[in-house]
Amino acid sequence: MSTVRLARPPRHLRRRGRTVALFLGPFLLLFVTMYLAPIGYTLYQSCFRMHRDGLGLTAPTRVFAGLSNYGTALGDPSFRGSLLRVLLIGLVQVPLMLLLALGLALLLDARSTPFKRFFRLAFFLPYALPGVVGALMWSYLVAPGLSPITAAAHHLGLHLDLTSDAMLAPTIGNMLTWGWTGYNMLIIYSALQAIPAELSEAATMDGCSAWGTAWRIKVPLVRPALVLTTVFSIIGTAQLYNEPAILHNVAPNLSSAYTPILAAYGQIDANNFNAAAAESVLLAALAFVLSFGFLRIVQRRGAAL
Repeated sequence: MSTVRLARPPRHLRRRGRTVALFLGPFLLLFVTMYLAPIGYTLYQSCFRMHRDGLGLTAPTRVFAGLSNYGTALGDPSFRGSLLRVLLIGLVQVPLMLLLALGLALLLDARSTPFKRFFRLAFFLPYALPGVVGALMWSYLVAPGLSPITAAAHHLGLHLDLTSDAMLAPTIGNMLTWGWTGYNMLIIYSALQAIPAELSEAATMDGCSAWGTAWRIKVPLVRPALVLTTVFSIIGTAQLYNEPAILHNVAPNLSSAYTPILAAYGQIDANNFNAAAAESVLLAALAFVLSFGFLRIVQRRGAAL
């Protein structure tokens, strides 16, 4: 009975395979240990809870809880309110920030704009500052009794409290816009620099105004950059933490569960790690649904065009 021997791949292919494995190995190791493993461990922890017997005098035991932690998190009005809050902040702040970033990028890309290097650095400088430093600076600018904005409004006869319940969301949105507009502007500006100059020159020769050139030629060509910055902004808004955490020092009325991450940290402070894991998974699911849902909508509209 004859046997079929499989031919070995050529030596150059085996060498190429080892080279590929050598380059991909460090990435795969870091990806598994620093990304997949924490996600898997968080999912695992979210399926358990600590059970206490009797009067609670004995050590608690960990029992399998299934999806009960998720039901408890979704049944908590404060956590549901934190999810709704970041949705509303993102719904208003993200479009305004990206419109501002697009406008600044178009101004920098215009031929007649003077001092381009200075303005490019000035627009990007807020992002270069650490987020905590920027949040601390803004907390002093809006703190009652210290805020120059409130003082100026008072001289005009206006009573303005930027840390009141009604103004907390606009204040945080303003802090986010100040800190991240320059970052998004730089991405869009880089995409504008990649547009061939011949297109703008041809539009000018055809009698198209500067506004018409920007709207009909430049904006459609930087659409991928706009999509990218929108996805980044959606994910970043879902992870909102620094600004409300720092602002809480001057606004005691800001809830300790103002955002989902603050709520999860509150569970950690209470030693309820399983509930914190469940809330973290729900937040990750929300960011996933919003970002990929936006991508699907953009792809469908792009295919329809």
